[in-house]
Amino acid sequence: MLGFMDYVQNAFHETSHWDRDNSYGTLTATSRNLLDFQTPNGLRFHVSSLSSPTFATSYTLGSVGLVDGSLSYLYSSLPLNTLASNSGAIDLHRLVPGYRQLQDLRQPDEPWWWEIWHQGKRVDRREALLYGRLFLPRSTLEALYLRRLTPKTQLKVSCVSDSRLPNGGTILAHLQHDAAKHNTEYIYSTDSALLGVRGLYNFGPDPPPTHPPFEPLPDPSVSTANKAAVIATASARMQPHGRFSAGGEIYYGLLNKSGGVSTGLRFTTLPSHTGFPYTMTLTLNPLMGNLSSTYSVLASPLLALSSRFDFNVYSYESELQVGSELWRRNSKPVPQDLDWARRKMGLPILDKSIASSNDLDDMAGCLKARLDQRGSLGLLWEGRVKELLYSCGVTLDLKSRENMVRGFGLEIQYST
Repeated sequence: MLGFMDYVQNAFHETSHWDRDNSYGTLTATSRNLLDFQTPNGLRFHVSSLSSPTFATSYTLGSVGLVDGSLSYLYSSLPLNTLASNSGAIDLHRLVPGYRQLQDLRQPDEPWWWEIWHQGKRVDRREALLYGRLFLPRSTLEALYLRRLTPKTQLKVSCVSDSRLPNGGTILAHLQHDAAKHNTEYIYSTDSALLGVRGLYNFGPDPPPTHPPFEPLPDPSVSTANKAAVIATASARMQPHGRFSAGGEIYYGLLNKSGGVSTGLRFTTLPSHTGFPYTMTLTLNPLMGNLSSTYSVLASPLLALSSRFDFNVYSYESELQVGSELWRRNSKPVPQDLDWARRKMGLPILDKSIASSNDLDDMAGCLKARLDQRGSLGLLWEGRVKELLYSCGVTLDLKSRENMVRGFGLEIQYST
């Protein structure tokens, strides 16, 4: 389950119109969510608060052999007024990473839309986010600086300060450029003076132009109903049902004189697809000889399945892993096969789209499971009890009879 600070950072991206899925780093996000989830270890409590639309705090206390904890603070220059902060009101789908249904590409805002003038002078500013976390008793410090430079550009600088690291810490900088059709990232890390570049290109038609945040005056000579019908029909014909993307990355360490390269492909269905949503990816690391393919499908609104096959062309070693995600509703949906009885009684027929939407928002929890060919089984249940969010999980080794339980734990979150 995502922490409260990660939840707030995702809200900042959405409010500032930044597409996190249009990046080579998130090419295999769906399969990672379903197969690489972490099970809790020990007992851990999180207490968080969004004291104002621009400031949030979080405190963590854990017990894994010894008592430890952390203090976190976050500031956003962009007010998050519509963000639900109470743990009893947050949609669980925003906290439990699962199958990611990609949306249609959106053209970035025009630069002049961000301009704010007052008395002949520009008074607008670029939105930024600051985040810091102090781990105790190790005194490890994490920090993040995020700034939107232009509608297409974002700067992200993260750093870690720890006496156990070489040179006492490290700094990682990302300069991201998102033009909807393609995305480019430039990376620099003080660890080994690493330089890298990533890129992702989306095939298919260009996304439609984005309308400004104000509505133009209507033309009285054109019928509003006819115009809306023509636009809806044209957009439905032009709307793609899937997206094929290709990307790669290359990096080189100036100090250790070593580098790496990888490339990947992804095909995923879009909301206009009438069948089951699914995502397929293929990634290749030619230097190491690693080939990885994944297939994920949203079999129903409550069930997602995923599989991954890894193969090394040099050693001929392979690995197979499967996983699933099953959601549980709080309340039972209204049976749709009783519509004929409601007609006989003269009662109104419920809107199925509204009923299904309410059912998806009213979730009691989610069960995740994964299994690989080595007999490692991971189980994770994430849910909510009144105002408390919790995650409990266990990792089992099915091939070991003496020490089958490899780890188990419980995490509890509360936010206001």
